[in-house]
Amino acid sequence: MESKGLNPDGSIAREGALDRVTAAFAPVVAAARSQIAGRFGDGRLHSAYLYGSIPRGTAVPGVSDLDLLLVLHEEPTARDRADADAMEAVLDGESEAIDGAGVLIVGAGAALDEAERYDLGFFISCLCTPLTGEDLAARLPAQYPTSLLARETNGDLDLVLPRWRARLRDAGTDTARLALCRRAARRLVRSGFTLVMPRWGGWTSDLEASAELFAGHYPQRAAQMRLAAAAARRPTPDEAVIRTLVEDLGPWLAGEYTAVHGTKAVRPAP
Repeated sequence: MESKGLNPDGSIAREGALDRVTAAFAPVVAAARSQIAGRFGDGRLHSAYLYGSIPRGTAVPGVSDLDLLLVLHEEPTARDRADADAMEAVLDGESEAIDGAGVLIVGAGAALDEAERYDLGFFISCLCTPLTGEDLAARLPAQYPTSLLARETNGDLDLVLPRWRARLRDAGTDTARLALCRRAARRLVRSGFTLVMPRWGGWTSDLEASAELFAGHYPQRAAQMRLAAAAARRPTPDEAVIRTLVEDLGPWLAGEYTAVHGTKAVRPAP
């Protein structure tokens, strides 16, 4: 890779920008703005952000999803979640360019909490593109490709694995298996990348590049990580593939991650 996604001072550069949104996705981004204003323009919203492949300019029409983060002045309520769910349904239903819409909602207090500096804070300042409102990145510290960042972003993989196994056991439809495949594969590729991130010394969200960077350090697991990258882009309901990810690659990766970086700090109870 020619670029390591860093600023001149070695900090991780923000990866997306509104001017990278391609013409195919401009209408759904405009629709998202309208939905946000219509549903959260009553004083609840602090700021809104795009993240994922659309603001990176790598989205594929009909394949990629629309990812949004809403930061509210107060901690989210059931009403806020219901409004976000309704927005997801409208955006997904009205745009053929996207294959689903996801809206995360958090409170501004949580976003700026010291305990979230290397997790949610990193997510906002480096992986999110401002859409409307005050950009919280201005109030967050610079981030660097360190073992601390690796630990705090993905050092809890072992906690996720039991939930994935339960979902696989209970998945009775292709739709359920597809959703699990996509979620697990993406998380595994990202965890594989952050496992080796400090050794590489940079940042990328590209799934294929992440898998190859991992493969350079763990050739014995390269084929499985490439399988995960493929499944992240094109999920499959094939139970054998999902079992490989959830019951083989996942447990190994969780153990290696803990050995190399330790476990994610326990968050205080809400």
